[in-house]
Amino acid sequence: MSTSFALGPSILFCPADRPERYAKAAERADAVILDLEDAVLPEARPAAREAVAASTLEAARTIVRINPAGTEDHVADLAAVARTPYRTVMLAKTEAPGEAGALAGYSVIALIETAAGVVNAPAIAAEPNVVALMWGAEDLIASLGGTASRYDAATGLGAYRSVPVQARAQVRLAAGAHGKAAIDSVYLDIKDTEGLAAEVSDAVAQGFAATACIHPAQAEVIRAGYRPSTEQLAWANGVLDAAAREPGAFRYEGQMVDEVVLKKARLLAERARTTR
Repeated sequence: MSTSFALGPSILFCPADRPERYAKAAERADAVILDLEDAVLPEARPAAREAVAASTLEAARTIVRINPAGTEDHVADLAAVARTPYRTVMLAKTEAPGEAGALAGYSVIALIETAAGVVNAPAIAAEPNVVALMWGAEDLIASLGGTASRYDAATGLGAYRSVPVQARAQVRLAAGAHGKAAIDSVYLDIKDTEGLAAEVSDAVAQGFAATACIHPAQAEVIRAGYRPSTEQLAWANGVLDAAAREPGAFRYEGQMVDEVVLKKARLLAERARTTR
């Protein structure tokens, strides 16, 4: 199942302790994540929370990444977010369904980046206030004692190793099983726009709703990857126009069109509307 994601396909992380970057991040991407976790040193988090509380970004396109449940930072983060109009939070290192469920009043993007989170992804996705699952390759591998999520360019063209591949698939399936959006992990090599574009293309093909990014320059690459081509959109519109006149299955440009094909056409048309 592919789920429409109201925030759009490009979601940009912005360190919460750099408020001078907030507006630019919001301009460049479909949505911005004000990050109170990994992007901010522990000693800088109190000031970062004050910056978030004082910010005036569009609430509908703003997400706040808060620290993991059970930590002092988590409690302090929630107190800061409560002072804002922002009601979408990304819960770092989500490991159990009760963690997201405890965030009453918030739409939760559950960030799956530990083995426990991957194993429990279906139960986490089932939580009513969870709107999306995102997976994180680097934290996952680090939590397992590993040293690299990808093969190097010389031996594997930068492809993910087997554990991240499995985690990505499990998170995608868990989200789909419960009708929630799936967000693909960040691409760390900022200069490698071709590699990012290839990964985005793969995410789109597998029904991911969005891809997170760490630099403003990556946002448009992501948007372009999710945006249907002129040819794809023409095909989708043609199929949908023909379907309005044809009862049941029919032929279009030599192809048999049934409900599965119509669903693909509707998805392309919807994606065109959300990635302009």
